[in-house]
Amino acid sequence: MATAIETDDFDAPEYDYDLFVIGGGSGGVRGARMAAATGAKVALAEEYRYGGTCVIRGCVPKKLLSYAAHFHEDFEDAAGFGWTVGESSFDWTTLIANKDREIDRLEAIYQRILDNAGVEHIRARASLIDRHTVQVGDRTVTAKYILLAPGGRVSFPHGEGWEHAISSNEAFHLEEQPKRVVVYGGGYIAVEFAAIFNGLGSEVTQVYRGDALLRGFDRDIREGLGEEMAKKGIALEFNVTIERIEKLASGLLVHLSDGRTLETDAVFAATGRTPNTDNLGLESVGVELNKKGAVAVDEFSRTSVPNIYAVGDVTDRINLTPVAIQEAMAFVDTVFRGQPRAMDHSNVATAVFSHPPICTVGLTVEEAEKQYGEVEVYKSAFRPMKHTLSGRDERSIMKLVVEKHSKKVVGLHMLGADSPEIVQGFAVAIKAGATKAMFDATVGIHPTAAEEFVTMREPVSS
Repeated sequence: MATAIETDDFDAPEYDYDLFVIGGGSGGVRGARMAAATGAKVALAEEYRYGGTCVIRGCVPKKLLSYAAHFHEDFEDAAGFGWTVGESSFDWTTLIANKDREIDRLEAIYQRILDNAGVEHIRARASLIDRHTVQVGDRTVTAKYILLAPGGRVSFPHGEGWEHAISSNEAFHLEEQPKRVVVYGGGYIAVEFAAIFNGLGSEVTQVYRGDALLRGFDRDIREGLGEEMAKKGIALEFNVTIERIEKLASGLLVHLSDGRTLETDAVFAATGRTPNTDNLGLESVGVELNKKGAVAVDEFSRTSVPNIYAVGDVTDRINLTPVAIQEAMAFVDTVFRGQPRAMDHSNVATAVFSHPPICTVGLTVEEAEKQYGEVEVYKSAFRPMKHTLSGRDERSIMKLVVEKHSKKVVGLHMLGADSPEIVQGFAVAIKAGATKAMFDATVGIHPTAAEEFVTMREPVSS
């Protein structure tokens, strides 16, 4: 694939736009806005709502529901600190209505961002006719460059009865909270919604084909999270799959691969997502897809067609909103600012808003050993100070993975309250290549959980 700094033959007649963006999520909006700021004439097409997966049906509404699901424990914990909390109750419809109002507010902000930037935004589906021509609604327009940012979508398992299941899309709009929920999957969406439904009072069973949640994360963190979720009353069913779902008058009957059945009110499927590449005209134009069906791009986010670029979940690199935004910024620098640069996908911090949450940056022990050979592992597991009075049996885990010879910290992992807020700062240090000696020389803030990262002195393994 050609590099993004090579020139293309753009000596055709004048185009309607310098840039046409397909997709109004975070990556598409950022790319459109920043390209327009260079003086480019830009249009953007979105067939659903501005804001994309994250704002409309992903991380933002999920985080709001996660906040809501914490309160029952907060009420319980208050007693240990001398508070008497009266009778409490939860109303699902109030939460969903308030969430909807906030999402509407955020979508309006995205539209204002485009308006203020001078980007023409079109509420219609767009597809490619040729490398410079786009069919958008009942219009045909041309553009010098095209940016693909249509995101991804939920993919349901194949098999009998899955039409009765819901995904995160439907969960945000349920009229009633299900009393019993079976969550299928072990990734971050499954873990987060298991915690949400459990925290709001539903009876939750999580079914996963693996032997521990969150494949690809640090093993101690994975197992520690499973233990904490079980303490909260979530029934974890490992090494088993759902064979089929049967509709009953009283709900749903889930048939497991080991012959058992579970009766439930809802089955929440969280077994993967698929890039939105269907019906975009990509094949006819010559835009190559990889083995996973995602748009294949080079380090500059350029596709196999020189004037067409792609960012975000449709490329299936690191499917996180901040990554899509950074990819879009790199695209604008490369194409419209004359400063070619590639998005650096190394050491990207990521959080899972489980209960308790997880945050990590850098390599796991296994990844570090494969890349560097010899590593040192530092670990601290403890009961947070808050729970010495609350009485809650919840433990935190913190780990550092250090390359043995250079002493560079190449991985940092945490399970525990506020871990995303804590690790964000440490992610800067990891990105900057900080060594263990630099961590040791940093004075901790006491008393905090975060200080554990700068007070661990002896490796637990090497």
